[in-house]
Amino acid sequence: MQITSTEKYFLFVLLLITVVFTFLIFYPFLAMLILAIAFAVILDPVYLWIKTKLVRNISWLASLLTVVLFLVCLCVPLFFIGKAIFVQTHNIYLNMISSGGTSHLIESINSSINKIMPAGFNIDVHAKVTELVASFSGNLTKYFSSMVNSIIMFVLMVFTLFHLLKNGEKWEKGVINIFPLSNSNVNEIITNLKSSINRIFKGSFIIAIAQGFLAWVGFMFFGVPNAIIWAIVGAISSFIPTIGTSIVTIPAILFLFFTGMHLQALGLLLWSLLIVGTIDNILAPYIISKDTEIPSLFILFAILGGVALLGPLGILIGPLVLSLLYSLVSIYKKEMRG
Repeated sequence: MQITSTEKYFLFVLLLITVVFTFLIFYPFLAMLILAIAFAVILDPVYLWIKTKLVRNISWLASLLTVVLFLVCLCVPLFFIGKAIFVQTHNIYLNMISSGGTSHLIESINSSINKIMPAGFNIDVHAKVTELVASFSGNLTKYFSSMVNSIIMFVLMVFTLFHLLKNGEKWEKGVINIFPLSNSNVNEIITNLKSSINRIFKGSFIIAIAQGFLAWVGFMFFGVPNAIIWAIVGAISSFIPTIGTSIVTIPAILFLFFTGMHLQALGLLLWSLLIVGTIDNILAPYIISKDTEIPSLFILFAILGGVALLGPLGILIGPLVLSLLYSLVSIYKKEMRG
């Protein structure tokens, strides 16, 4: 039976309303779902190897073993890093107690900074530190709530990752059948997105690990106290485009300089510029832009815009949207020529 125009419009409106409500329902879990999909794409070769070589095509067992391997590779390093951070934080606290607090150090830094400031300009480091501590103390409940929420989202992500690995091939075929495009066009889009996820996600983590490790080596060699803590912060800050590890290295250099360690400050400055910065400049365009016609400059703007719009998750989503746009434009040009 042929459908009437009224039924077509009604069906379209009903479909649109349902899609909007479905999006609103899933929106609180959007970041978790995107991360789970990204990890599923990255771990898919491992899953397929385990499935074909170890468990004789038992999908659920291969998915379970892949997730366990992922958790071991993720949680074991985090455990040792967390243990080192705890030890160094405890040592900082004991030093503060034994030296009567941090007032002497803050006053020393404050005096050194104001000596090189122009006349009429004064910086009260003690007041800034007090404001920072008060802000942190006033938001402890918020930080605790965010931590609990992050743990819940991580558990949900692991659960979702298990099902994506187990049923990913079947769900991918379902997505291909749903879209009103030819199978070849949808396959092209999905292939490009998978390639982008592998390049961007792997690239971001490789750069973060490399820069964090090199920053730790520099901090240890040139005498920055509690080097592991600042190296972890440096690795996290490397996800921020353009600025990157300078968020950590510049304060470390200033700390060495204002505490009288001028030669060490110069050494750390050269190390940060020539080694840490060079690794970023070499690896980032190579890994993220490899095998794609999208210029590195556009990828940089996509990352910056994604971070500005969506926060840290924009590091992944920004380039993915750009890759999707590139795929759609290519398909459109091909169809128009046809």
